[in-house]
Amino acid sequence: MDKENRDEIAYRRLAVRLTIKGKRPCAILKQIPRSRQWLHKWQRRFEPEGWGGLASQSRQPHHSPQAYASSARTVVLRVRRRLERHCVGLVGARSVRQEILRARLLRPVPAVATIKRWLKDAGLSRKALPAPEKVYYPAPCLAQTEVGHAMDWIARYLEGGEKVFVFHTVDTQTRALWQTLGPDKTVASVRAHIVAVWQRLGLPDFLQLDNDAAFTGGGKTPRRFGVVVRLALYLGIELIFTPPAEPKRNGMIEGLNGLWAGSFWERNHFGSGAEVRRKSRQFTEWYAHTYCPPALEGLTPAQAQRRVKRQRLTRTQARGVPQQLPITAGRLHFIRRVAAEGELKVLGERWKVSKRLAHEYVWATVLTHARRLEIYHRRSERGAARLIKAYEYAIPEKVQRLRSEFRRRRVRRTMLKML
Repeated sequence: MDKENRDEIAYRRLAVRLTIKGKRPCAILKQIPRSRQWLHKWQRRFEPEGWGGLASQSRQPHHSPQAYASSARTVVLRVRRRLERHCVGLVGARSVRQEILRARLLRPVPAVATIKRWLKDAGLSRKALPAPEKVYYPAPCLAQTEVGHAMDWIARYLEGGEKVFVFHTVDTQTRALWQTLGPDKTVASVRAHIVAVWQRLGLPDFLQLDNDAAFTGGGKTPRRFGVVVRLALYLGIELIFTPPAEPKRNGMIEGLNGLWAGSFWERNHFGSGAEVRRKSRQFTEWYAHTYCPPALEGLTPAQAQRRVKRQRLTRTQARGVPQQLPITAGRLHFIRRVAAEGELKVLGERWKVSKRLAHEYVWATVLTHARRLEIYHRRSERGAARLIKAYEYAIPEKVQRLRSEFRRRRVRRTMLKML
């Protein structure tokens, strides 16, 4: 008991002792700095309960009109256990609430915070992930009219040693997903995946991805443009490469990979790659038509995708893409953390920035049509982006113009407006 509570109990006991001695209220209150209502309260409490009645009691109301019946908690726990038995899906508080809404099991429906508390009390909640590191990072900032995709792959081993590669690409606005499963991550597999994505989900303005050799074309030979880079430029898409060894910087697609692992892979047993491919359709169907990402405010990705208009790659255009791709006029972006020496690395080549910017993030943009490398820095979210370095960037082959059919109707923003 703290000092304040001890003093309060002492005042109550003194007031009762003085009352027993026959002291009048005005005389009692001259010794105790309290109100007449306070004195009457504890005199009344003492009469039926004695000295024990002077202890503080819980202020929790005896009746709460907002309280849920015990049957509501039972329904929540039953839904949670049922979701856990499904082969595909999530089991958290949001998913439980969504299922209760869908099946109309309760009215009113408990809030997510209430469901979380009930699941925690029942020992059914999972340990929360640590909060992300709070540092400024120049994340891509797309305009409302611009379309962004994020892409990544993960691999899993089956019993017997067979390996399954899973490619995911997601529309950052609608969260629509395209998934491809295969036995490898060769350039041909990556190309087949992204061509299928752009036929189904539409052509993005920007595609964010990591620095895997399957995407960049390798990092040992300077200024080597891989197939994915050439294909994106050919179709008028700007690639954004996140910093090496920092998967959290492509957080949306990393979260999707975790969702696939937790809601599908870890809840099933697979005997072959063919079985994974067959059953994985359950995940893509659930994701598109049942799962409601928090950012969509109650919509499923399929519903959100139907509300937008996307320019898709047609079959004729896909067949017309040459196997030997040229370099096309466009922009490639690399978000990099400046090394202690004041340098950064882009496509197998080191470039001098400044030791004053060591350990800070910068944007390096290759403009193929201008044969130029520009490096931008933004010190904080409130600060303005500025061009700090510019280098000639010789490309040892002809750069062709972007075909008119792949030009976007909207005007591309300058780098200073993008950052």
